[in-house]
Amino acid sequence: MKHVKTDSLPVPGANLYYEVRGSGPVLLLICGGVYDAAGYAGLADRLADRYTVVTYDRRGNSRSPLDGPPEPQSIAVHADDANRLLTAVGVTEDEPACVFGNSSGAVIGLELAARHPGRVRAMVAHEPPVFELLPDRDHWRALMRDVADAFREGGAGQAMGVFAVGMGMGGDDHGEDAGDGDTGQGAAAPASQGEPDPETAAIMARTAANMEFFIGYEVPPFSGHTPDLDALRTSGVRVVTAVGEASEGEPPYRAALALAERLGGRPEVFPGDHGGFGAEAEAFAARLREVLPA
Repeated sequence: MKHVKTDSLPVPGANLYYEVRGSGPVLLLICGGVYDAAGYAGLADRLADRYTVVTYDRRGNSRSPLDGPPEPQSIAVHADDANRLLTAVGVTEDEPACVFGNSSGAVIGLELAARHPGRVRAMVAHEPPVFELLPDRDHWRALMRDVADAFREGGAGQAMGVFAVGMGMGGDDHGEDAGDGDTGQGAAAPASQGEPDPETAAIMARTAANMEFFIGYEVPPFSGHTPDLDALRTSGVRVVTAVGEASEGEPPYRAALALAERLGGRPEVFPGDHGGFGAEAEAFAARLREVLPA
């Protein structure tokens, strides 16, 4: 593992834990779903020879506690968090950052590019679940209402069941959402079926603890967000839409295609599925180097 500097950043309503590796232009990696900065560790290590890689736990998740009780989350607030973090690590409009986001992290990154275009040089949006751009958007609205109802009536476990069935995605993880991504376990799972080492056990405990916040306070509000396409088109930011070669036909893949079409381009294909950044970190990092400016 590369040398990692850790720190925290107070922001309105929360305190963000973040990590910095490497040297060079800043590359911010934004998490989706229930995982945290640890889910990007393998990818970040492989990119730290070219970039100053910044990863963080989004507000309300893992080591980034809220100042008060949980409440429905806003993509705009999370985008402003990312902007404040860029400022904290020295990003200016003279030296803007590259940004990568997976799943709901991609939606946050798109909002960051639209709201603060001077801070972003390039934005790679990997399978953002922007279901409002799909022709069957009414289906997804109904599913998210069902998820919210299930959370209110039966708690996180019942809501996750409704969500997982409705998403119908492959793999062992159903942390993919309408606002989020895989758990990151592909990067952190133990190599054997024995007892996990302490670091892995801690990651797994944080992931499990994030589940309620994810399904109750992120999925329903995040799922209704529509990117500001006009702002993105005129931002001057190089926006790259990305899909996983193994997730063709899945809902976030379809949403990424719709986004790319609206922005007048075609998506770049990356190794693996929705969580390929973790499960196939080496190949994923190589592909990201090809797509990002040096």
